[in-house]
Amino acid sequence: MAFNINELFSVTGKTAIVTGGSRGIGKMIAQGFVANGVKTYITARKADACEATATELSEHGTCIAIPADLSSDEGRNAFVGQVREKESKIDILVNNAGAAWGASFEEYPDEGYDKVMDINVRAIFMLTRDLMPLLTKDASTENPSRVINIGSIDGLRVSTTDNFAYGASKAAVHFLTKNLAVRLAPKGLTVNAIAPGPFESKMMEHTLKNFQEKIEQENPLGRIGNSEDMAGLALYLASAATKYMTGQVIALDGGRHLGARQD
Repeated sequence: MAFNINELFSVTGKTAIVTGGSRGIGKMIAQGFVANGVKTYITARKADACEATATELSEHGTCIAIPADLSSDEGRNAFVGQVREKESKIDILVNNAGAAWGASFEEYPDEGYDKVMDINVRAIFMLTRDLMPLLTKDASTENPSRVINIGSIDGLRVSTTDNFAYGASKAAVHFLTKNLAVRLAPKGLTVNAIAPGPFESKMMEHTLKNFQEKIEQENPLGRIGNSEDMAGLALYLASAATKYMTGQVIALDGGRHLGARQD
């Protein structure tokens, strides 16, 4: 049997949704999709930023902004309704929208914990559930639709920072990924997760401003992640090359979750 690399890794002609797609990791993934022929819908709470990113990425393909607050039932329902008006099926769903909250253990607020868990975990479950009619349309075990959840290496290890809810929420995302992978496989869906280490993003802005040199020195590969790293893995998970892969949590961190650099 001959294998054509262009067919094996092609995503041309697919339709995708990337939540939190206006900046950071979501924008990196959207860039990769748009540049490789994927009709890509991005959503974010800030309408101006969402529209601006869609305009920027549309210079290289098709990117459409649908601003929405997916943390609320009202916002999620409105977003799903708009998608249904525009598309009869969705091939790829990237659940990237997320939040973090830092505070000491003694002072960690109830509202901060609830906000992080709602956005990072509950919203993923609810949005995936609500988009099932579009994700399963024409999907099969031989040609599955893809759900890609964005977790974190802080869900694989205990962080040294005071991000109690964030780490717990990302560990929950990883387990939810495995649970949904088993439950949704018969419907023609694969569900995998990316667990990023440090990448340039709004969420990491303060940390990188103060500790980037230390972070890079401790990383086995000696650097933080870039847009090519993130887009490459997302494209791989969306391609025919991974149609038999599901329930996997892939660390994208230069090996940092395994330990510090050893020279």
